[in-house]
Amino acid sequence: AKKWINIRKSYGNFYKVPRNQTKLTIMLEQLGMNYDGRPHSGLDDSKNIARIAIRMLQDGCELRVNEQMHAGQLMTVSSAAPLEGAPAPQMPRYRN
Repeated sequence: AKKWINIRKSYGNFYKVPRNQTKLTIMLEQLGMNYDGRPHSGLDDSKNIARIAIRMLQDGCELRVNEQMHAGQLMTVSSAAPLEGAPAPQMPRYRN
């Protein structure tokens, strides 16, 4: 794979949150989801990332390639037209 979508970058840009708020468990928590499976399991991490991507698409995000390898170097791919983001997700409110 020479091009991919870095979900952390996409999440941070779309929901307008700082990089330190884009760890997998934090992203899930802010979207009102629990982590499913075992932490650091490749399969479980992938499933949870897919759940985040689905939610972002439902919220109106247009996921685009944002990173690539070029001549052995990691490069950021800029989009031709900036996309508008959605408001940052709010923690779900629980009724007592």
